[in-house]
Amino acid sequence: MQNLHKKHLVLIIVFSVLIGALLATAIMYRAAPALMILEDESPYDFEETISRFEREVEEAGWSIVGYQDMQEILEGHGHEVIDIKIFELCSARYSAIILKEDDERKVSPLMPCRVSIYKKSNGNTYITRLNSLLMARPFGGLINEVMQDAAAETEEIIAKVLQD
Repeated sequence: MQNLHKKHLVLIIVFSVLIGALLATAIMYRAAPALMILEDESPYDFEETISRFEREVEEAGWSIVGYQDMQEILEGHGHEVIDIKIFELCSARYSAIILKEDDERKVSPLMPCRVSIYKKSNGNTYITRLNSLLMARPFGGLINEVMQDAAAETEEIIAKVLQD
């Protein structure tokens, strides 16, 4: 009888652990998109937000290595969307550290940093980007250190853009 009680207890524990793991997975699956993308509403219109953004990027010593005007691109393919530009940012100081090392180069698909500025149908302008602070952690080591620093600077740039 005692063996049956122990088996029953083990089954309850295993079942509880499995249910807990499933619930944790479901919660993370639902929460992940909100954690991975950061979005801020700009107090300025689309053009002013872009102007302020470009100025702050330059003042921080970063470069805009390219951008896509997605409204214009999609219009050329017969689709109509509201204003949206995707900027590619680079800080040579951070990029060089990662790209000179063989093992660290694997994160190059995350480079350059991308920031989108767009309007929504409510007429307001928004700035979004990947949550690089969160994305960097699983890599650990040098990649994490460099991405943390670059992400912190990017957030400072955006905070200055959004200041009233």
